[in-house]
Amino acid sequence: MSMSLENWLAGRAALLGFDAFGIASADAAPDAGSRLVAAIAAGRHGDMDWLADKMHLRSSPRALWPEARSVVAVGLSYAPDGDPLAALDERRHGVVSVYAKGRDYHDILKGRLKNLAGALAARTRAPLKVFVDTAPVMEKPLAQAAGLGWQGRHTNLVSREHGSWLFLGVIYTAAELAPSAPERDRCGSCRRCLDACPTNAFPAPYQLDARRCLAYLTIEHKGPIAPEFRVPLGNRVFGCDDCLAVCPWNKFARASREARFAAGPGTADPPLAELLALDDAGFRHRFAGTPVKRTGRDRFVRNACIAAGNSGDTTLAPTLAGLLGDAAPLVRGMAVWALTRLLPAGAVAALRARHEPDERDADVLDEWARASCPIDDQRD
Repeated sequence: MSMSLENWLAGRAALLGFDAFGIASADAAPDAGSRLVAAIAAGRHGDMDWLADKMHLRSSPRALWPEARSVVAVGLSYAPDGDPLAALDERRHGVVSVYAKGRDYHDILKGRLKNLAGALAARTRAPLKVFVDTAPVMEKPLAQAAGLGWQGRHTNLVSREHGSWLFLGVIYTAAELAPSAPERDRCGSCRRCLDACPTNAFPAPYQLDARRCLAYLTIEHKGPIAPEFRVPLGNRVFGCDDCLAVCPWNKFARASREARFAAGPGTADPPLAELLALDDAGFRHRFAGTPVKRTGRDRFVRNACIAAGNSGDTTLAPTLAGLLGDAAPLVRGMAVWALTRLLPAGAVAALRARHEPDERDADVLDEWARASCPIDDQRD
């Protein structure tokens, strides 16, 4: 008895190292577009204008590519070996999100997905397109429709086998493939992910306001981070794993089989002293080949300054004082805030007298003005 095309493709995906596989029809997630429209109308996308600009293309696979008939969804586990939240207690180190500690998942996942797509194209002779977080594609609703998991209350995909730790990739194909059984929501009454959020970024279950999310603020947000989020940021310098790490389904997840996710330039959470000293060339070298590189040196050091302010480590003050003359206003402003957390008022006043007269950036001047307030919301 011959093997079906779908079973053959599933076997091929397993041989390529994918941890999850499924198929959905191109019209299997009809509500995804309307939910996105509502979130954008509420402004919850923050600075991510690209979400709004191509919103109509995200509404369905066929909106992006009219020839699409089926969607092949795959997942690759990046589950950590241990509790990623333990690093939040190491206040003198900057915490990098689990997904960004090793090699860039785009490169690893896309190479395998292209291999799978090539095999599918050879069998069906149908045109197809490959996507790994690089186009207006609603990967998570499509992955749920394909049976890989369900979108949990934290809006991320949850798998019974891999918890909240799956990278996703999809293939749009013009071939008609038999769909897999969709996965149902298994969150029940659990709200651990919602309660774990340091900034109350979930206005309701299954809804995320990116403007309050530390992952968004440390990676996507281009400007200064608002004062109300700085203390909750703690020592996170790239991303936030809190809502993912507390998911009860993680107990079934085994550590990722992909060694390159567990070993890379960002694997160990580096000392803040090292991060504060990074210039552009040093940043690029330190995080080459990892997702951290995409945020750029200035935003990353901005985050490190806030983490330093939360560290209680006064030995970082001289390095922070040196950053008051940095070329990037983002860095200068957050260095001001950090110094107000680490130094007595008299020392901050002396630094202000030295640096404020030459400052021209409005945001940095605002930081100096707040630093001079006898009562402010920046101290614990």
